[in-house]
Amino acid sequence: MTIQREFHKSLHPALIRYAEERARNFQNRLADVITSFAGSMWFVYIHVIVFAYWLLAKGQPFFDDPFPFGLLTMVVSLEAIFLSTFVMISQNRADDRRQLIANHQWELTQAEWKENNEILELSREVLQLTREVHSLTQSVHAAVSAPREGGQARGGE
Repeated sequence: MTIQREFHKSLHPALIRYAEERARNFQNRLADVITSFAGSMWFVYIHVIVFAYWLLAKGQPFFDDPFPFGLLTMVVSLEAIFLSTFVMISQNRADDRRQLIANHQWELTQAEWKENNEILELSREVLQLTREVHSLTQSVHAAVSAPREGGQARGGE
C-alpha cells in the first residue's frame, strides 16, 4: 500500500482526476481490465497452452470438427478483431492522458510567460530608478565638490 501511495503521489494531478473519472464508468473499467490482461504474459501462456492442446488433439479437442482447424481459425480471428479494438481503446486513453498533460503544460507555460514579462518590467523599472539615483548622486557630488563662492579658508588660515 505504501508503494501505491508513493506512486500515486508522483502522478500528475490531472492524470489522477482522469483515472477517477474513468473509474466511475463500468465500460471503461471493463476495457481497462481486458486490456491489462490481454497485454500480460498470462494471456500469452494461456494461448500457448490452448493452441498446443488443440494442435496435439489434431483440431478436435472438444467435439468432432469436420474441418480440423476451422473452429480454431474462427476463434483466433474473432479474438484478433476484439483485441485490435481494445488496443485502439488503449491508444485513445493514452492520447487523452497525453493531451491532459500537454494542456496543463501549456497553462504552466502561459503563466511562466506572464511572470517573466512582469519580472522584465520590474527589472526595467529598477534600472530606470537606478539611473535616476545615479544621476541625483552625481548632481549631489558635483554640488558638494564644487568650490564655494565667498571663500573658505584653506589650511586653517
